[in-house]
Amino acid sequence: MSAENSTRTHTPRVFSGVQPTGNLTLGNYLGAVRNFVALQEQDFERLYCVVDLHAITVAQDPAALRTAIREVAAAFIASGLDPAKSILFNQGRVTAHAELGWIFSCVARMGWLNRMTQFKEKAGKNKENASVGLYAYPNLMAADILAYRATHVPVGEDQKQHLELARDIAQKFNNDFNVPDFFPQPEPLIQAESARIMSLRDGTKKMSKSDPSDMSRINMTDDADTVASKIRKAKTDPEPLPSETDGLAERPEADNLVGIFAALSGGSKQDVLSEYGGQGFGAFKPALAELTVSKMAPIGDEMRRLTQDPEHIDAILTDGARRAAVLARPIMDEVYDVMGLIGGGRNGA
Repeated sequence: MSAENSTRTHTPRVFSGVQPTGNLTLGNYLGAVRNFVALQEQDFERLYCVVDLHAITVAQDPAALRTAIREVAAAFIASGLDPAKSILFNQGRVTAHAELGWIFSCVARMGWLNRMTQFKEKAGKNKENASVGLYAYPNLMAADILAYRATHVPVGEDQKQHLELARDIAQKFNNDFNVPDFFPQPEPLIQAESARIMSLRDGTKKMSKSDPSDMSRINMTDDADTVASKIRKAKTDPEPLPSETDGLAERPEADNLVGIFAALSGGSKQDVLSEYGGQGFGAFKPALAELTVSKMAPIGDEMRRLTQDPEHIDAILTDGARRAAVLARPIMDEVYDVMGLIGGGRNGA
């Protein structure tokens, strides 16, 4: 492909992925999954991926991993994602991700990866024993996006740096091989402000599926009684709720519970305080529990129903992978061609 004929218009396309590490939480739902569902009403092609290759950058139990992959897919579907309107698949089924991930490992520079803060956080003091995959997985993340020439990526605050790296890799590839516009510069997709949901035990820490305490989070698979119990036992302070949002500034637990109510009700924190300001948590928590149960319990029920039929989930993921591969294969053929690789990706055919 020459520079003269390489100008192209890229199809508006969204890619996003979720790791199958088990126990998706209310935070995952409000911060990501429900936004994926909302995108079905917008004019994008959409690919949603269970990124199982990212999961194996750390040790995984094979049986637990298979279960977690299906659980994430079930969470998407139970939340309203329609596999007929969006492509839902798991990463390991589409070889283009690993192929392009290696190519990008040859394009990206060591200095770029050394600046990735998430590796430092995840590896901690034990970085010499961390896997090469954990170090290089931002290259695979870039491949996830660019294997489909995705133009938009829903990202949280902790992923913005990785999206910038994907943009850098795309630009360097385009420059190195003199193919302007071959890969797009993917843009962060900023929708309505996503709720940042914190731990029910510590309002200064993000709600996490890896927290040792199950009481710190609401799992998407929790039943109604469990959800209500966790809300009732959530950490609070002794003061009544303020009437203005400024009054939440030094009250992380209060701020978190008000934020959860606002996110689930579709209103603002000020809307919540206009109704409950001046009241204590003894009045507010039952209302929050009732709202949370009404929104999340049906999703949990449907997830449990879906996961009892793993063959049905696998069939959806198989069909999604087939459709994803149809998009990725011609792009990979072009990648091999511009790089001078003969017959790449064709298994010798």
